Amino acid sequence: MNVIETRQLTKTYGRKHALNQFSISVEEKKITALIGRNGAGKTTLLKLISGFDRQTSGELKVFSEKPYNNLKVSANMIFIDDNMNLPSSLNLSQLLIVANNFYDKFDLPLAERLIDYFSLPRTATHQSLSKGMKSTFNMIFGLCSRCALTIFDEPTTGMDSAVRKDFYRALLKDYIEHPRSIVLSSHLLNELIDILEEVILINKGNLIFHLPVEELKSYAIGLEGENELLEELIHSKEIIYKQHIGVKNTYLVIKNDLTKQELVKLGDSGIKVTAISPDDLCVHLTAETKGGIDDVFNQG
Repeated sequence: MNVIETRQLTKTYGRKHALNQFSISVEEKKITALIGRNGAGKTTLLKLISGFDRQTSGELKVFSEKPYNNLKVSANMIFIDDNMNLPSSLNLSQLLIVANNFYDKFDLPLAERLIDYFSLPRTATHQSLSKGMKSTFNMIFGLCSRCALTIFDEPTTGMDSAVRKDFYRALLKDYIEHPRSIVLSSHLLNELIDILEEVILINKGNLIFHLPVEELKSYAIGLEGENELLEELIHSKEIIYKQHIGVKNTYLVIKNDLTKQELVKLGDSGIKVTAISPDDLCVHLTAETKGGIDDVFNQG
């Protein structure tokens, strides 16, 4: 069963297309990452899915229903971002008690243990917390709600590296024990990769790919060697990224549709073949030019 389905989903603000005929299907009980640069359309998509806004055109279904102003969708999902507006009259402990009364599956004992583990002051208000502490509390709030669909929009903003690692571990442990559909938007794909099952890459409102993590890891390869030799061996291949190294050598990232024979030929020719991290791949696929920042200087 699909928890999220979109067909030709489009959202415009004036003449700008925040989403452009965006079509995906997200199966239930999976952890999915939504990856893209700032302004790519991630938050717009997540707010449409959450029912906070209405699309301009196209179809959108969450739990097989239209999410906008839908009580069924609202009762079974939670949207966590760094703009959460929680009552200033309640401290953190009181907020958790309210959440426990509101969400059927909320785990209050776990929330309290996490509050203590991350050294959050129980008597403080949400508004008085630092950026990192606020993100940590938001994470606890979303994690312990155990909603059928949990959406985290850039959940680790302001967190230091150690807290981010603990967050991902806590998320995975609770997901294994209580499977549900989790969608995370982030810039930090390499940190997330070990807990993900699928990755959606979006750029300027357009879908670049929606792939299982295992396919993503082998989507592209890097090649380094002499200019003329590389051009001869990969002349018909899709080049994702290109960088000149010195006068004679070039580094390329190409789509990995090579046969075993072609890979052997590359190795025998002295071409260096390297793996591409998922994070680097996403950066290359959403770059304005094949050479990235180097193109700015090469045109001078």
